[in-house]
Amino acid sequence: MNTHLLALQLMALQGCLGAFDTLYHHEFNEALPQRTGARRELGIHALRAAIYGLLFVGLACWEWHGLWAWVLAGAFTVEIGLTLWDFVVEDRSRLLPASERVTHTILAINGGAFIALLALLLPGWAAQPTAFAWNPQGWLSAFLVLCGAGVALSGLRDLLAMRRMKRVVASPVFFDETKRTVLVTGATGFVGQHLVRALLADGHAVIALSRQPRQAAWLFDGRVRCVAALDELPASTQVDVVVNLAGARILGPRWTEGRKAALRRSRVELTRALADWIGKAEHKPFLLLSASAIGYYGIQRIGDDTPLGEDSPPQPMFMSDLCREWEEAACAAARHGTRVECMRFGLVLGMGGALPMMLLPILLGLGGRLGSGRQWLSWIHVDDVVRGMAHRWQRARKGIDQELTGASNFTAPEGVTQARFSETAARVWRRPSFMPTPGWPMRAALGEQSDLLLEGQRVAPARLQGEGYVFRYPRLEDALRSLK
Repeated sequence: MNTHLLALQLMALQGCLGAFDTLYHHEFNEALPQRTGARRELGIHALRAAIYGLLFVGLACWEWHGLWAWVLAGAFTVEIGLTLWDFVVEDRSRLLPASERVTHTILAINGGAFIALLALLLPGWAAQPTAFAWNPQGWLSAFLVLCGAGVALSGLRDLLAMRRMKRVVASPVFFDETKRTVLVTGATGFVGQHLVRALLADGHAVIALSRQPRQAAWLFDGRVRCVAALDELPASTQVDVVVNLAGARILGPRWTEGRKAALRRSRVELTRALADWIGKAEHKPFLLLSASAIGYYGIQRIGDDTPLGEDSPPQPMFMSDLCREWEEAACAAARHGTRVECMRFGLVLGMGGALPMMLLPILLGLGGRLGSGRQWLSWIHVDDVVRGMAHRWQRARKGIDQELTGASNFTAPEGVTQARFSETAARVWRRPSFMPTPGWPMRAALGEQSDLLLEGQRVAPARLQGEGYVFRYPRLEDALRSLK
């Protein structure tokens, strides 16, 4: 086998390994584009992606002769330097899971192999007249061009995420003049990270319940006590407020029976365990803020514009049943004298969660309506989520509400249709919005789960508004501009 062909085959393998690392580790597990602390790492990734995109496409069908051979050598030298810098930044900014470390090791070995093979070719190429010599390798070349396009798009996503992080500055939130101890589940999630940082900024102590306590401690620079199980908190532990945000992602694989059981375990069973722990605690928390979702109301058929308030009944469907069981599990803590407030979240807008993926086609100029586009989309800015929690906290501390249990819709006053959401986002980012996406492929792929995206609900924050809560971002355009 000739050296050139073997080098390109190893490059193709590098593309496959890199795609796995990006999608599984950076996007799914670590959610790097959503982590404020990953800004420098994202910048390095964007630079490396630009170089790799050039190399994949440039080497797919051409040999680099003459002076271009030295340009190629320089590009590989820069890429090696960026890789080493990336290793250092990763070790200083986050705790890598074992699978990512193994993947990075394989990538480094494979990358070194194809660079070494190409280095063997460079003296012969450099001796030729300066030119790009056409030398395609059939389907292998086509695959390498595809890899180049993919890595370029990944780098663009990282660059856009890094730029948005620079501009987004969270405003301080006041929770309590008394410094409290707060137990937070789901602290490493999108909303959880915003909440924990706001609590720390307001001077409160935080205990994070996490399946990966070392990673959680790393994420918050050692300022948070991290435990892997409630058993690690003895009954004598003083906790004043519990915020329950844990739960596996709703959107994802089809809702098979196994998937439904996993979603229930991550929400209902954990919440029951929290209520049991509160029952055993010597010092009872005065408040449990427990996450729920507007999926509680089921779906709202196209053409039904009636706003749904907290008194609207649930529907007999899986998402509605899940939220109802979730809230019932939380309300069990009220038997021990703890006030329970369930927070029914709409789509939370911020540099994390679902928004970055929703914006990606819009940023690429491919935005447009999804399905009919007439389905309602109820949203809320992440700053209003945290400030809404502070509002519920202050009312509980003052004993304003008489009942021990309650539920609030955490949605902005302005509900919009999906088509209007796409149009507004496209206008904010100065992109066209013309590319419709049919709903049937989504229904075929996701089944019942697709109703969340293709049907929607128009949910009003009736209780919060009735109590005088003032939204910082009541309008969608203002909310999106704050994230631009």
